[in-house]
Amino acid sequence: MRWGYTMMTEQAGPRQLVEDVVRAEQVGFDFSVTSDHYFPWLESQGHSPYAWSVLGAAAQATSRIPLTTFVTCPSVRYHPAVVAQKAATMQLLSEGRFRLGLGSGENLNEHVVGTRWPSADIRQEMLEEAVEIIRELFRGGYVNHRGTHFDVESAKLWDLPDEAPPIGLAASGEASCKLAGQLADMLIATEPKPGLVDAFERHGGGGKPRIGQLPIAYDTDRDAAVSRAHDQFRWFGGGWKVNSELPGPASFEGATQYVRPEDVAASLPCGDDVTEFTEKIRPFVDAGFTDVALVQIGGDHQAPFFDWAEKRLLPALREL
Repeated sequence: MRWGYTMMTEQAGPRQLVEDVVRAEQVGFDFSVTSDHYFPWLESQGHSPYAWSVLGAAAQATSRIPLTTFVTCPSVRYHPAVVAQKAATMQLLSEGRFRLGLGSGENLNEHVVGTRWPSADIRQEMLEEAVEIIRELFRGGYVNHRGTHFDVESAKLWDLPDEAPPIGLAASGEASCKLAGQLADMLIATEPKPGLVDAFERHGGGGKPRIGQLPIAYDTDRDAAVSRAHDQFRWFGGGWKVNSELPGPASFEGATQYVRPEDVAASLPCGDDVTEFTEKIRPFVDAGFTDVALVQIGGDHQAPFFDWAEKRLLPALREL
């Protein structure tokens, strides 16, 4: 198992995000992931800087820790040819530490360009075609593409790394796991369901990394941790079918108005009891995930978390 740290762009500004990933590297996290948003989920989170600028700065400020988009949508807000250029540049800047996590996107972030939000099946088609374009550009040479959803006209990446970034695909069900198994180098998921890993492996993902993610709320005051988790992350349990469709923070406010603090505390570890944290993280281990990225909830609660994680949490997790 490898344990990761999440640069949550929705809850901190760009300079702090870079400072935080530097600290994550220092205390011993094995990798990092970065959300790629235009909006926060809830207004209480309060941030959403441009993830790719943050990643470029992080590549220069760190020396060991891998950097990963978790995840980028390469089909609406960004064209896949542009994503390929971003990823190739990041692989060069990080000297081979970059992993390109891709997904079919959320209306929350993609509506800003003013196009129709496609249905889920169309979004999967677009993702598949986007991966095809990105991989072709990674191989070098000029690319011309006339597809169902995208056109590419004489595109070429002039700065290519010796080794292309691995591509991960986000999945939440059988169809997306099949796509990930066939096209991706990694599985990305936010639910510790054994069925996701099984489906990924059945469709060609055997032996490839499986990356999960879980929000946590460390605080020596458990009530304060629960309150913060409810305030900023009560949307997390909505499920992908709901979360991918809602268009803005106000929609998530309405959709989660009846979620109680105790509901959040039942699913996310809160406080400073290491046993509670390991037991709520363990399902990812049992489901067959190889990597788990943790999200410390609260942009202004990172520093004490790093001290605790170095001394208590990471040693306990490595025992799992």
